[in-house]
Amino acid sequence: MSSPDTSTEVPEMGTIDMKLEVVTLPVTDVDRAKTFYQSLGWRFDIDLVVSDDFRVVQMTPPHSQCSIQFGKGRTTAEPGSAQALILVVDDIDAARDDLISRGVDVTEVEEQRPPGLDAPGRSYFARASFTDPDGNSWELQEITTRLPGREWED
Repeated sequence: MSSPDTSTEVPEMGTIDMKLEVVTLPVTDVDRAKTFYQSLGWRFDIDLVVSDDFRVVQMTPPHSQCSIQFGKGRTTAEPGSAQALILVVDDIDAARDDLISRGVDVTEVEEQRPPGLDAPGRSYFARASFTDPDGNSWELQEITTRLPGREWED
């Protein structure tokens, strides 16, 4: 058993490229999930049936570098347990309207600004949410200007 690190030393930034490529969602019905995510206008990447016990479907949100996978035999997580997955958008009102036009129940846009933070605009602070048929929850987050330090240097 390892003990918690109580050091105040900050480790060096990693130098090996590591890109988050896929997030796995737990679902109860693969075909229902596939239909839902296709209805969002997401790119269909693959539906790979390996056996009666293993099937993987991969979908990608428009212009995203990260995809989602769901299927049978893919994860032991409880369906609906993926929470607060964030989809960054330039215009949250347009993104919300698009999802509503596709039949998705999306909350009203709310600004969730931390107390005492007096930054102009609503970049990072405007959010709306929706869930898939299993209860996995998604948040739309408007980001129009990145905070300093949020870009990788080459």
